[in-house]
Order: sequence, then C-alpha cells, then structure tokens
Amino acid sequence: MKISDVTGFLEECFPKENAMDYDNVGFMAGYPDRAVTACVISLDLTGKAVECARQSGADLIITHHPIIFGGINTLNTETYKGRILTDLIRSGITCFACHTNLDMTDEYGNLAIAAALGAESPVHLEGTECGTVFEISETTLYEFAVKARKALGSSGIITINDPANKVKKVFVQGGAFDEDSVPAIVKSGVDTVLSGEIKHHICVELEEYGVSTIIAGHSATEQIYLEKLKGMLSEKFPSLKFIVNYNNEKASVI
Repeated sequence: MKISDVTGFLEECFPKENAMDYDNVGFMAGYPDRAVTACVISLDLTGKAVECARQSGADLIITHHPIIFGGINTLNTETYKGRILTDLIRSGITCFACHTNLDMTDEYGNLAIAAALGAESPVHLEGTECGTVFEISETTLYEFAVKARKALGSSGIITINDPANKVKKVFVQGGAFDEDSVPAIVKSGVDTVLSGEIKHHICVELEEYGVSTIIAGHSATEQIYLEKLKGMLSEKFPSLKFIVNYNNEKASVI
C-alpha cells in the first residue's frame, strides 16, 4: 500500500475545494509513492511528532494544522520550520494536512466536540460555515465549564460571564471562533458558545445579546478530532498501524 492510497482517501473525505481560500491543505512534504505501514496523527507537525513517527516506524504524519501556512522563504535549519521539515525529509517521512477542509465536515470536527460534551442529537447550525448546536438539561455556566474542561482535557477555561448563568442550548465551534457566526447564533436562541479561541470584543458583544462564552483552548477543542480520525482510518485500512501523537496537550492538564 502506498502513502497516496491513504492521502487519496483523506481527499475523498475532506475535499480540498472545501478548504478556506487562505488555507494550505494536502501534501506539505514527502514521498507520495512510497509504501506505508504506519501513520502518526497529530494536531501539529512538531519535532516531537517527527520523533514519534521515527520511533514507531511511521512513514506518514497526518496533521490538522499545516506547517507551511502563508508560504516559507527558506529551509534554513536555524528556523524551527526549516529544522522540522529538513528532519522530516531526511527521515523519509511524509506530512499531509487536513485543516479547514476537515473543519467544514462537522462529523469529524464539531460533532466530535459535541459528543465529548454528552450532546444528544447535535446538528449543524444553519447560517454558519461550521459549528453544531444542541440542547442539554439545564445547568449553570460554572457546572458546564467544569464538565467541558474535563471532557476536552483542557488545561483551563476562560469566561467573562456570570458563572450562575443558565445553560441549555449550546453552540460549539472548534479552534478559532468565526465572527460571522454571531448573527445565526443570536437568531437561533443559543445561550452559550464554546470555542477554542474567541476575541474579547466578541465575548462582550455576545454577552449583550444574552449569550455566554466559554474559551476552552485551541488545542483542547481540536485534539478531540484525532481519535475519531484514527478510528475512521483504522476501519478503512485495517492492515496499517495508526498512532495518535498529542505533543504536550494531555500532559498540560493540571
């Protein structure tokens, strides 16, 4: 089996044309025609991810975030990107990224967050590029934030709202919050938004609309995708070994 067999399947699941215009998805570096026996799945291409691949004999690293973003001018090993990419290529390992093209597929992105939070019947919120909405048994913002922190393995939660606020209808959007989602959220009657990053002025704006916000961390809201991606790939390619690399995320939870 070749690396291109795995990456071709990923392109079927997460078409490149679904990626945002600013994004860079697909092959970052490597050898599409080489054989593959094992694969590492990681949020980012880091030195630790490359070392994990090397130690496990993996020929391919699948990342969510592309290491080449907005272009690079050099592979100078004095820069961290140059060092990592040079090490990757010297080790005979390929890197392939599925970023906003995966984000736009709620099943493997925001629905994974909703499932971790115990949501029943979450659905895509119309009027947003990506994001799911669901209802829960009424609780307080504090209680829901504590639950979210544990469920997502977040190292901390940020909110500007009264912890006694009621939570019943929740919108989740992993990674960085899309400000264009605000009108649809307000219209839908959502009372709480959970995302990885939300700008302060957006939190203030949503509070004025009666919507609480929970910032759970970019990594925490996206690392939840990795095990689901592993399950999908393991089912499709049972002869291959898939390893999830968490870098520092899980170790950071205190």
